[in-house]
Amino acid sequence: MKKIVVAVDGSEASQEALNRAVEFARQSQSALTGVFVIDSQWPDYIGNDWQSAVGARQPFLDYIRTEQEQQASAARSQFESAAHGLPDSHFALLAGDPTDVVIGIANDDETDLLVLSQRVFQVSGRPSLKSLGARLAKKARRPFLVFP
Repeated sequence: MKKIVVAVDGSEASQEALNRAVEFARQSQSALTGVFVIDSQWPDYIGNDWQSAVGARQPFLDYIRTEQEQQASAARSQFESAAHGLPDSHFALLAGDPTDVVIGIANDDETDLLVLSQRVFQVSGRPSLKSLGARLAKKARRPFLVFP
């Protein structure tokens, strides 16, 4: 095993998956990459007529962006704390639809193992993220571990 990728979001939900990924990386002397995905699909999800009140949509999107930026910072801290002392560890901030990004990572030939919690990215995520584990099981071509 050369490369392990773990999805982290700064929440308690991703801690067990992160701990296991770090343990696997140490045991196998693999590179470890922690990823957080900024959900860039919120504008499409809520549509242009959301609440049809003047100015209601943009403040909501600003709120979500701020929340995700804070969550990304927490995810980076969570990853760096857990991976402390691991020689080949990196954190990546990605953007897009979290489900599509995670499935892309799971199908990347360079990913030897993807590790995540089935509740990752749900703190400020859209309801569709609740099915991330099920969609990953149907579409992933590379090995992955999903924790509760």
